[in-house]
Amino acid sequence: MIIEIKVPSPGESISEVQLASWLVKDGDFVEKDAEIAEVDSDKATLTINAAEEGIIKIMVEAGETIKVGSVVAQIDSSAAKPVRSEPAVTKTPETGKPEVAPAAKPAETVTPARQENQINAEEANLHISPLARKLMQEKGISGKDIVEYFSNLRISKADVEEVAANKGKTSPTPSVSVAKQSEAGTRNTERKKMSTLRLKLAQRLVSVKNETAMLTTFNEVNMSRIMEVRKKYNDKFKEKYGISVGFMSFFTKAITIALKHYPAVNAMIDGDEMVFHDYADIGIAVSAPKGLVVPVVRNAEILSLAQIELAIKELAVKARDNKITLEDMTGGTFTITNGGVFGSMMSTPILNPPQSAILGMHNIIERPIAVNGQVVIAPMMYVALSYDHRVIDGRESVSFLVKVKELLENPEKMLFDGMDPVQALLEV
Repeated sequence: MIIEIKVPSPGESISEVQLASWLVKDGDFVEKDAEIAEVDSDKATLTINAAEEGIIKIMVEAGETIKVGSVVAQIDSSAAKPVRSEPAVTKTPETGKPEVAPAAKPAETVTPARQENQINAEEANLHISPLARKLMQEKGISGKDIVEYFSNLRISKADVEEVAANKGKTSPTPSVSVAKQSEAGTRNTERKKMSTLRLKLAQRLVSVKNETAMLTTFNEVNMSRIMEVRKKYNDKFKEKYGISVGFMSFFTKAITIALKHYPAVNAMIDGDEMVFHDYADIGIAVSAPKGLVVPVVRNAEILSLAQIELAIKELAVKARDNKITLEDMTGGTFTITNGGVFGSMMSTPILNPPQSAILGMHNIIERPIAVNGQVVIAPMMYVALSYDHRVIDGRESVSFLVKVKELLENPEKMLFDGMDPVQALLEV
């Protein structure tokens, strides 16, 4: 029976996708529910699974843009599963023990192994650095190729003088003339078609710059207290919850509290109206094989640090394995992006529309700062808040970032919605 494999709908309003890659080859036998292809939409990368087991016939090439619902392959479910051949086993007359039949003696031809020995013999006379040897293996270049290439180059006067000057010296390092260097270098270019996801991302980024009044304000955070807390309680935290306590959970918690104090930062524009949210759905930008994605931690304002860490870990694993769904990335009222994991010292993150603000974290560097009139060395992080000035005033944006800084430098205040513990105790 011939089973047609069609492109599933990635979501509403999406009519076309790009067939990113095939995970199987034409004519392969595929198991039921096995992943056979990846498709890129303008929101996410999804996989297509085999409806039945059988022999697959591929009908669309990778890289093609196709309509949702189109047939991309057929599976012949009546085809028998191929049987793997096993080496013949015989019993020796003396012992009766099974013995694998020996392979037939190869003909007197140059085998790959013999070729490799010849290449190794040639390379034995060449002084090849470990890095160059590794590159030769990656590029499929042998010592013979190197010798043949340089034997065809024209020897210049400078080369003869170089050899004469080094004659008799131990392990001379030959130099290549500028002319030879230009001949040996490459100036190749390669063109690759942009994926649907990358094209849509490019359009969104340009529209953000053109359609919003985006500004960025900066501050710095002394991470000493958080690092002390992590060092003191990380083992107990990991033993109880099975995960280490990270910086992202502290930042997420601090942001949800600060959003209660400055609700405009958690708002967005819809036509001629401003929409305010009494909840905090925090988007966490994470790296995925296909690019940056922003899954959302729902109602982060009511979650504990442990619940936030577990939610982030689950979303990060799904992103890494290309299992992120549209539902995981839908919505979001505020976004956090952490360029510090890549070594970024400072940046101006771009808004994730229709949200009105995004916080950028950066790397932690020990720097001298003044504390109570004394110069001390402290682990410092620059933070950046990009915001839409149409929704958020400068006073609110700066005050919001100062509030986040205050909570991160005094994490105990997170227990009392940002209030000083003693003030909360006195209820004043």
